[in-house]
Amino acid sequence: MGRNSSSSPEIDDTGGAGGSDVGFNSIRDRFPFKRNSAHHRDRARASSDRTLLHRNRSHYRFNRRGIVSLFPFKGKYGFYVMIIFLVFLFAMASMVLQSSITSVFRQGSERGRLHRPGLKFGSTLKFVPGRNSQRFLLGNGLDQMRSQPRIGVRAPRLALIVGNMKKDPQSLMLITVIKSLQKLGYVFKIFAVGNGKSLSLWEQVIGQLSVLSPEKHGHIDWSMFEGVIVDSLEAKVAISSLMQEPFCSVPMIWVIQEDRLADRLKAYEEMGLKHLVSHWRSTFSRANVVVFPDFTLPMLYSVLDTGNFFVIPGSPVDVWIAESYSKTHSKNQLREESGFSKDDMLILIVGSSFFYNDLSWDYAVAMHAIGPLLMKYARGNGADGSFKFVFLCGNSTDVYDDALQEVASRLGLPHGSIRHYGLNGDANGVLLMADIILYGSAQDVQGFPPLLIRAMTFGIPVVSPDFAVLKKYVVDGVNGIFFPKHNPDALMRTFSLLISNGKLSKFAQAVASSGRLLAKNMLALECITGFARLLENVLSFPTDALLPGPVSLLQQGAWEWNLFNYEVDLSILNMPKVDQETSTKEYSVIYALEKEFISLNYSTSTSISENGTDVSVEDTLTELDWDVLREIERSEESERLEMEELEERMDKDAGIWDDLYRNARKSEKLKFEANERDEGELERTGQPVCIYEIYSGAAGWPFLHHGSLYRGLSLSRRAQRLRSDDVDAVGRLPLLNDTYYRDALCEMGGMFSIANRVDSIHMRPWIGFQSWRAAGRKVSLSARAEKVLEEKVQENARGEVIYFWARLDKDGGVTGTNNVLTFWSMCDILNGGNCRTAFEDAFRQMFALPSSIEALPPMPEDGGHWAALHSWVMPTPSFLEFIMFSRMFTDSLDALHTNSSKFTTCLLGSSEIERKHCYCRVLELLVNVWAYHSARKMVYIDPRSGSLLEQHPVEQRRGFMWAKYFNFTLLKSMDEDLAEAADDGEQPRDMWLWPLTGEVYWQGIYEREREERYRLKMDKKRKAKEKLFERLKNGYRQRSLGL
Repeated sequence: MGRNSSSSPEIDDTGGAGGSDVGFNSIRDRFPFKRNSAHHRDRARASSDRTLLHRNRSHYRFNRRGIVSLFPFKGKYGFYVMIIFLVFLFAMASMVLQSSITSVFRQGSERGRLHRPGLKFGSTLKFVPGRNSQRFLLGNGLDQMRSQPRIGVRAPRLALIVGNMKKDPQSLMLITVIKSLQKLGYVFKIFAVGNGKSLSLWEQVIGQLSVLSPEKHGHIDWSMFEGVIVDSLEAKVAISSLMQEPFCSVPMIWVIQEDRLADRLKAYEEMGLKHLVSHWRSTFSRANVVVFPDFTLPMLYSVLDTGNFFVIPGSPVDVWIAESYSKTHSKNQLREESGFSKDDMLILIVGSSFFYNDLSWDYAVAMHAIGPLLMKYARGNGADGSFKFVFLCGNSTDVYDDALQEVASRLGLPHGSIRHYGLNGDANGVLLMADIILYGSAQDVQGFPPLLIRAMTFGIPVVSPDFAVLKKYVVDGVNGIFFPKHNPDALMRTFSLLISNGKLSKFAQAVASSGRLLAKNMLALECITGFARLLENVLSFPTDALLPGPVSLLQQGAWEWNLFNYEVDLSILNMPKVDQETSTKEYSVIYALEKEFISLNYSTSTSISENGTDVSVEDTLTELDWDVLREIERSEESERLEMEELEERMDKDAGIWDDLYRNARKSEKLKFEANERDEGELERTGQPVCIYEIYSGAAGWPFLHHGSLYRGLSLSRRAQRLRSDDVDAVGRLPLLNDTYYRDALCEMGGMFSIANRVDSIHMRPWIGFQSWRAAGRKVSLSARAEKVLEEKVQENARGEVIYFWARLDKDGGVTGTNNVLTFWSMCDILNGGNCRTAFEDAFRQMFALPSSIEALPPMPEDGGHWAALHSWVMPTPSFLEFIMFSRMFTDSLDALHTNSSKFTTCLLGSSEIERKHCYCRVLELLVNVWAYHSARKMVYIDPRSGSLLEQHPVEQRRGFMWAKYFNFTLLKSMDEDLAEAADDGEQPRDMWLWPLTGEVYWQGIYEREREERYRLKMDKKRKAKEKLFERLKNGYRQRSLGL
């Protein structure tokens, strides 16, 4: 299964010796990599191994004297030579044993293999994060930001979309992580895709949560959150809006703990559902990080990896399964059913999470390592009891059993001393029956093997090679026992500590008991801290948000078992089976998408078997079929054009006058309907006010209003609504084609586009604006408030007043603190602490004020409300005056960031999103400064009740307003000076923003246009006289109508 991403499985060739290639699969027998073997070489090697083994066995027939007689050395030299010979003999015997065992494994698995180039016999497969995930893995988190001064007034907000509402290990893991993250200061808002048994648990942990019905999926403003955590594949239906602007930049972390989709990916390829695979890959690519709980899952999903796969080890699933299984099954009963005696000593050998689809090199090495054990215990079923060695690997087929029995016969072991069980059977029962678990893999592992966790939970002592990842959690001699790999002698010594008189020793029982306690919460702390570090590296915290606590505060980690005790006590039959398919096809989004794509004819008639794996494609459109279809379409089009040409050449009766008139009127009507506005535009005719709702992406459509009061204003042509009369801001203001300025100006860019030649788009006495975010944050006007606003506007047709309904304290996240924070302090909080400095410098440059004069306009501290979210209404002349001021201020603000070495980057934000929308938050508050100092009456409308309340009365502003700087005459003269400079080509800097934000007009342009109109008029008169003169000259005269 090829991969185009950088996070492909890495092949480690140091994990084993050379040899022929061998096929392998995952622990769940799903990994579709296979390799073939070199048949002739294996058979030749097997034949030579048998000969060597026979010869080596013949040496045991000699007695000691016969062996010594073969050497001519005497005395001390003969003794040394004898020692060297014995060491050599032991090494040769070990090599022969290993070769013999390996040949048996190969002979039993030569059939049905596929070649996988690039993998060598004994290779180790491991997951390597892609480029995107490497950044989060190597990131330093918030260490640098914590060392800097910061003003924050609210906790960081996160949204959690829960797709799995069952009480199962997935919910246990997620609830544990969320509770720990709350301790660090995160605030969560929970959205559930549907109802379920875990609904009450989430309400107990988080509080009230929202259930996302299908009609509500697009009505959540995700931009309010620093990030979104999505749980389970079933939550896919709720993230469609996150894949569209303006939510594409919101960080998203997708936690996937199930493997159901991985099971279906291979079937999709066989069914020809390439579009469905591409659809899932596109969905996976939206997530900044796709998190898996172990290293097996990202390899199973590798075809969907775009470099954003990430592994945070840790899940209670294995402990959950083991505890539930042990409550419903008895060890003695399982032994009796399997043909073992309760007095038998069962030693179970398990391998790594990835194994070949037959008895692999991994198990060949294990057999070599335990060879002395087999020789000692399996042969000597006497005083020390009966020892049975059980291999848990592969599938339950005769090939495995035959290979192992051949190994047993070659070693001279009694029949039945070696047994084999497949992982596709009751693996939990095999684990529970064992007395000792031996991890026989020689391959290094990335994560803690899940079979060992289950074994420790069953209370079985575990013996394993001294791998670093195992020693990280397990203390040697306390929770488990380690031995140096490839060291049979050390393994023998280890087993001597565990077995006493054919039974488990007290030391083994103590190790088993301690291991059981450790396994219950072994990976919990690493899982919790892993998510905390990932959030620090993925999220961008805005300047008004407090930073979360450091990860070092999380010292103790344990799963929240107390919330799930009843579920764990349930029978295994009623328990969610995590390593099997848990949800039925009727309720799974995976199978719903399959049906949808098949019905859309992405793939033709396909039959799916009951187990969901066997597929057969009956009919598939080929390239030839598509060529024939295109040829038919071209033929029909050619025939249609030919018929139209023939009809045009044929003589037709013109018909009577009534028919001609009727057809002409019908044509005019159709032409009018093509250019006709929608019903909203017709209703707006005669209305005194129009509110333009500004949006920048398709995800903002559900937040827009309909009716005579509103009209859409799109900042992107690709995101403009179909079948609507929304205004195209880019078409009216070419500056918005520049992505940088479109993002930096935000809604103010849309206002500039409306003001640019406003008479061509807006001819009403009042004008208003509202951001799409107002509806998402529940501060848009209700029907009652709309009626109150329309009545006030009609009563006061030319009043110098501004009505607003979105308050700064509510939107800025500082609700309840508006009596403490002033206007400029709130502005500083929203702009990285540099709002006053930036505003003062821009204001000073705008009016060319010397440094000795104060340049920051004072704002009152009377506790009143201030406008936010560009949600206000004012008279159209006042709006044009405000835009005149805003254009000059924006140009000065932009000059500070482009011409001064002091501003090398956007200092008005700390997060990536804030730097992208650099000027937006300052320009959002600019209307308050202009309205206050230009003596406009400011009235707050309650968006729910419609009640009116004047803010910052004009009478109380006297002595505080800087009216001279906001005088219309001064602003108009400054605007004309800038227009004259732009008209003459005198640019003050390379990138001069002001001429690009609207009309460039001054008296000289007016006089030049008047002269041009006069010149055109005179040219028209001259041409008319010349034409009349030519007629007279050529003798043409009008005949008289008289006699």
